[in-house]
Amino acid sequence: MKASFKNVAKTRAFTLLEVLVALLIFSLGAVVLGSAYLNLLNSYVAVGRGTEYLQDIALVRQQLMTQPDLTTAQNGDEFDTLQIDPNKAVAHIKWNAAIESAGTADLFNVTLTCVISTTDISTPTKTVIQNFTLLRPTWSDPTEQTTLRQAAATRIGQMQGTIQQ
Repeated sequence: MKASFKNVAKTRAFTLLEVLVALLIFSLGAVVLGSAYLNLLNSYVAVGRGTEYLQDIALVRQQLMTQPDLTTAQNGDEFDTLQIDPNKAVAHIKWNAAIESAGTADLFNVTLTCVISTTDISTPTKTVIQNFTLLRPTWSDPTEQTTLRQAAATRIGQMQGTIQQ
């Protein structure tokens, strides 16, 4: 009877090795979950920065579209953003545009170059180049505008068959 009692007592308790293995498994799981959480936080920060850049570029495009003068629009501008959040750095934005006629009256091909830099050393300077077409009658040269409109009217007339080629 004593022998069977000793066997039962041995199987009821955890050995030191079993406890160490359990702690090892738990600590590995905690490290994996902790690193996944940190990656998630870093991705939120990166998405936030991307959204800020998009807002800055949208502001620059709005400034470009409100310029009534072609030369002023080509020379661009530079400005500092407002610091609404004291934890975020102020961005300095400098932009210019290469603007050329698209071959249609009042239509222009625009290459917008925007350089965004911050006072924060850890944030690199970002250069964004966008190409788009813009309808701006105030940028047109009146003589070129008249010539392009007459050429378009001639092409339309030829397609309709009212003007001979």
